[in-house]
Amino acid sequence: MSTILVVEDSLAQRQMISDLLKGSGLDVAVACDGVEALEQIQKFSPDLVVLDIVMPRMNGYEVCRRLKADPKTQNVPVVMCSSKGEEFDRYWGMKQGADAYIAKPFEPIELIGTVKQLLRG
Repeated sequence: MSTILVVEDSLAQRQMISDLLKGSGLDVAVACDGVEALEQIQKFSPDLVVLDIVMPRMNGYEVCRRLKADPKTQNVPVVMCSSKGEEFDRYWGMKQGADAYIAKPFEPIELIGTVKQLLRG
């Protein structure tokens, strides 16, 4: 079974995304910010990371850059999931190495479909 790390500073959003993924038969771990995310990734290697952008301590762009720069984690797919929905935000997220970008609010099927597609990748 695949393990997904959900990195989201909003408790409500974190819970909703976790529940969606668990409902699709995936294992889920969570982190509240970028620093905690990097700690979690070192502890257990998730199969995919769902990453918010605007967070305390370290933003999603920085987390993504660090993951993609590290040979141990560079192949872990990253789905950026953010309320920053402008075309530039999407472009910048992909430029940092994100494999997909989903703007909030999103349709549950969009998130699940994207995650499953990347896991198959």
